[in-house]
Amino acid sequence: METLKTVKPGQKVKVIKLHGEGAVKRRIMDMGITKGSELTIRKVAPLGDPIELTVRNYELSIRKADAEMIEIQVI
Repeated sequence: METLKTVKPGQKVKVIKLHGEGAVKRRIMDMGITKGSELTIRKVAPLGDPIELTVRNYELSIRKADAEMIEIQVI
């Protein structure tokens, strides 16, 4: 299982599955990260936290802990 936490800047990925429970999963979905959506990794901070993404034509920063819950496939 490959997660969003493991990708490098510049890669384009597709969301396969969201792991997690309740409010955390709902918050990720409210940000526009849903099954089947395509993300582009823009930047990763020097220590790996946060990760900056482009999702649905807007920029989003998420924490490493949240990125671990997003199962992806590299396009």
